[in-house]
Amino acid sequence: MTHHAAFPHDELVAIGDDVFLVRGSLLLNPLIRISRNMVVLRQGGELVLVNPIRLGEAGMQALERLGRIRHIVCLGALHGRDDAWYRAQFQVQTWARPGSRRYPAPPDVTPLDPGRALPVDGAQLFSFAISQPESALLLERDGGLLITCDCLQHYGDYHQHSPMARLVMPFIGFPKTTVVGPIWLKEMTPPGGSLRGEFERLLQWRFDALIAAHGSHLPRGAHASATAAVHKAFG
Repeated sequence: MTHHAAFPHDELVAIGDDVFLVRGSLLLNPLIRISRNMVVLRQGGELVLVNPIRLGEAGMQALERLGRIRHIVCLGALHGRDDAWYRAQFQVQTWARPGSRRYPAPPDVTPLDPGRALPVDGAQLFSFAISQPESALLLERDGGLLITCDCLQHYGDYHQHSPMARLVMPFIGFPKTTVVGPIWLKEMTPPGGSLRGEFERLLQWRFDALIAAHGSHLPRGAHASATAAVHKAFG
């Protein structure tokens, strides 16, 4: 099986106790490269990779110094291009909600289910009630960290975007603020339907920080910013 190559990315940085972030990228075409993030959670000597992205050689060495790569968690239907590489290289347990048309879950996947224990202590799972899988993880520490995929994204900057992508981002629905992912929303909303109720259900959770599979880390004030994004998206 041919695996995708690693794209440019930053070094691992700590954003909380045993919580690390890699800000990477994804090449869409010769002119457009966008950001892509991976969150690494350490529990004991084991690592849980949320929204996995393949790293370069130096990045993988730094990752393995943190601990044993034991779990990969795919939160969204539109992500998963590097999951197979991690399964081929490491003895990982894969967590996902089955049903993605773009990246079908492997036969041995452990379903992400709000009623099932998660590979991280002190975490809760939120799952959107839609045809394609999309979930979020809430870490109940330091005021609450919400880890999302595409549904909610924050852009404090356009780091890891190509020059052309930086120019077009504000005009395609990604200004420098917190947003309901417009491309994801269009694809996931059923004809004549609305996902407003799902976001209102998500906002019942309490969190102060946000990190998505794209964009930048919002370390504080995330709940208020997410609330404003939902109001703007749905009127």
